[in-house]
Amino acid sequence: MPLSNRPGDVLAGRYRLVDLLSESKGGRFWRAHDQVLERHVALHVIDEDDPRAPQLIEAARRSARIHDPRLLRVLDAERTGGLCYVVNEWGSGIALDHLAATHGPLPPRRAAWLVGEVADTMARAHEAGVAHGRLVPENVLVDRTGSVRVIGLAVDAALHGLPTDRLLTDVTNLAGLLYCALTGRWAGLAASDVPPAPTDHGHVLRPRQVRAGVPRPLDALCDELLNPALPRGREIGLRSARDIADFLADFVGDPTGIPEEMAALRMHRRPETVVLPPVPEMALHEPRRSSAPLETEPVLGPPNRPQNGPDPEPDRYAVEQSATTDTTDPADTAPTIQTPVAATSPDATPAGRTATHDTAHDTADDIAADPGDPGATSVVPDGLPTQAGLPVFDDESDDVSWLTRSSEPAPPPPPFEEPPERPLFAPEPPDGAPARRPRHAVPPGTPSDFWPWDTANGRHTGTGIPVIAPEEDTDVPGRRSLRLAMVIAASLLLLIAVVVGINLGRGKTPLGSDPGDDPPRTPDASPAALQPLAVTGARDLDPQGDDGGEYPELTSLATDGDDATAWTTQTYLQQFGPGGLKTGVGLVLDLGSSQDVSEVQLSLRGEPTTVEVFVSDDAPTATPGEAGSPVATQEIGASGKVTLEEPVRGRYVTLWLTSLPSVSDGFRAELAEVVVRG
Repeated sequence: MPLSNRPGDVLAGRYRLVDLLSESKGGRFWRAHDQVLERHVALHVIDEDDPRAPQLIEAARRSARIHDPRLLRVLDAERTGGLCYVVNEWGSGIALDHLAATHGPLPPRRAAWLVGEVADTMARAHEAGVAHGRLVPENVLVDRTGSVRVIGLAVDAALHGLPTDRLLTDVTNLAGLLYCALTGRWAGLAASDVPPAPTDHGHVLRPRQVRAGVPRPLDALCDELLNPALPRGREIGLRSARDIADFLADFVGDPTGIPEEMAALRMHRRPETVVLPPVPEMALHEPRRSSAPLETEPVLGPPNRPQNGPDPEPDRYAVEQSATTDTTDPADTAPTIQTPVAATSPDATPAGRTATHDTAHDTADDIAADPGDPGATSVVPDGLPTQAGLPVFDDESDDVSWLTRSSEPAPPPPPFEEPPERPLFAPEPPDGAPARRPRHAVPPGTPSDFWPWDTANGRHTGTGIPVIAPEEDTDVPGRRSLRLAMVIAASLLLLIAVVVGINLGRGKTPLGSDPGDDPPRTPDASPAALQPLAVTGARDLDPQGDDGGEYPELTSLATDGDDATAWTTQTYLQQFGPGGLKTGVGLVLDLGSSQDVSEVQLSLRGEPTTVEVFVSDDAPTATPGEAGSPVATQEIGASGKVTLEEPVRGRYVTLWLTSLPSVSDGFRAELAEVVVRG
């Protein structure tokens, strides 16, 4: 394969190889660029002497006869230059195997729609006598718009050396695609990288045994086509791709909105380049040159630049430093102000010198002597609290001065005032004074540090401050109310005694009745306890559904006396009601004969559930609300009791569920136990 070894090679003078996507058994699958039509194409290449070459060209010609928008069309096929190649239309999206691996199993309705689209395409191909031959999840693509595209019709099977006329194999693989979409496992005949489906004694497990919530019609379709040798009571009778396409279309109904939901599941998106706005450069102002003499060597770099590493602009700044004489004590040296001076100024200090401005001998008068001098440097007077290394900006001249710490420390804060001393104990009263009493009131204006004692006359304290003596309060709270209650009680007792005396004087009983009358009967304290009624049978009620019922094989679990088992409804994507597909589903309990029903005890899983109770002598076959009104309606949590206002007689008790609890994938009710009492 001299012209298909590496990207960049051009095949047949037209197709430039871009990416090698896969390689198997001497064949290579490339993404190429058509230089004539300026578009990407899919390119399958094998050696011209390969035994599969004639079969590959024939498969490409047969595939080109099928016109379907869901097929990636064959654009070119040729044997030339020692190579045999087939050019297909390029499609971008996410394959079913990646979709199941990244997003998990699809909801039943989306899975049925996706496989129904593939089945409709295969039905058109089968009508023309063309089979796919290798219908695996890797060859089913969901593009950016959510549409389904089928890859490698007849061509992929030819590249793998498989026959291209296996129509029945396509039918079985369609069931395998539905199994993969529902469970994430592969159960078809062709080889795939998707994990295989679990088996039991050589038979593939039903989808409902692998994942909960799979609708019964889809479960029956997969089981019938993947396990044809197993005996079963009723078969759907699907034998072709057209039968599968029609069956799944009836299950899905109106597909509006499903392609948009499938497009939202795509994970692979075109990478986006994040471009940050450019950072504007900071304009540097050149401060005015200091008028001080130049004495020391220059130090390059800004005042506080790092000492380690190269300076990005070593010749940009010349830094002023303070100079001291040898006879000056360092401790007595006044603070200096370092000012950066641009070295590029024509009047600035030349290289090798440092401009030094000694401020130790400057005074406030000297600083303010010539405010109009353009070369004056901003100086902060001594005594102003500053911090070393902080810049001082001049708004008028845009100059920057670097400050050092002031030589004189800031004065300490003033001390707190000492609180007035107070004695720990009150002073002793003067001799001859009576024992002190608690203070009850203090006249306005009395100092806060006095402590009163009564004098001999009890009117003044030892300090001469008068004390107001408390008035005695002889009225106890509640005493008046108690007296009033006692008067009322005595009056009532007197009245009762008068009535009893009058009745006895008339020859009657104290209550006023004749002595010969029978005592009045009192009703029973409580009605007779309700008894559980035996349930002889139970069945599901789903008059508005066409999916085979609501798990009729599990209805007996609701009355078996075991809370660990439960009858469950189907899982619905919408809640019941006017906006849902149904108004409700139900469970019919047969009591064997007409009984008086007073209450129904329910134990459920999940909450809340709205239950309507109907009692009738005829077994319901349609929606219970069409025959009459419910005898009771109640919203129940995990457990609850529906009590009828009056006992209702009937043989059949129908529990009609009009609102289901919310679960992770929709709405579903699970009824663990039902007890009917009467």
